[in-house]
Amino acid sequence: MVRIVRFTAAAVLAAAAIVPSAPARAAGFDGPWTVLIITEAGSCDQGYSFPVQISGGRVTSAGSANITGTVGRGGAVTVRVSQGGSSASGNGRLGATSGFGRWSGKGSAGTCSGRWQATRS
Repeated sequence: MVRIVRFTAAAVLAAAAIVPSAPARAAGFDGPWTVLIITEAGSCDQGYSFPVQISGGRVTSAGSANITGTVGRGGAVTVRVSQGGSSASGNGRLGATSGFGRWSGKGSAGTCSGRWQATRS
């Protein structure tokens, strides 16, 4: 279940709804971020850290997982991550230098969930 933990962290990025036109105005969050995933329920790894990139309000991975997500003007984040047969989603909020949120996912080890925290790299 290591894969789910890696994904959802991307769930970097990342509680509020995203306004569809907001990503273009979210440039204040652009740049590299490091996300720490903490598993609170399920049999996934207890913690994992990895890099993500935000550009023009869009969240992408610096690694091998397929990550799609957005950051709104106010810092609201929604992310979906998949790799192999596993997938996860997360949401939360970013500030100028850090962020936090919740994630949940499903894969070969079952269902897992927890929280994430991000810091600007």
